[in-house]
Amino acid sequence: MASGPQLDSTAPDFTLPGGALSDGTFDRADYRLSAARGRSVVLAFYPGDNTSVCTKQLCSYSSGMEAFEGLDADVWGISPQGVDSHESFARAFGLRMPLLADEGREIAKAYGVSAPGIGVRRAVFLVGPDGTLRWKHVALLGATFQSLDTLTHHLSGIKGA
Repeated sequence: MASGPQLDSTAPDFTLPGGALSDGTFDRADYRLSAARGRSVVLAFYPGDNTSVCTKQLCSYSSGMEAFEGLDADVWGISPQGVDSHESFARAFGLRMPLLADEGREIAKAYGVSAPGIGVRRAVFLVGPDGTLRWKHVALLGATFQSLDTLTHHLSGIKGA
């Protein structure tokens, strides 16, 4: 298994197509990590839209968007499904964060979370406002996910640094 980027190194940059639900409209755009400098970014890799654990995870993060905003952080969900799938997933559950399509799994590979058989391991990377990887968690089995409280705790450390 690839190890992916090391802590305190520059997070691999990427541009992915995606979209975000806003006032009933799903706004499609390209998301580039380096364009988010100045804010922290939570990269939440997940195996699939409309699966039970992924739905719980992303609903949890979506309901906590104000907490992330208060820490100057954006949350991006990344999975191998296409943007159309992401739009129906976001609409079905009212997800408020951008969902990005890594259909070739190149970004999952760059972060060391591409896995044969399951596609993508459930993983979270916290990228600081300077583009440095500050914290990461990669699940072995993926039946659980990092809680909103855990992420905001780590983010508050980044904001205070």
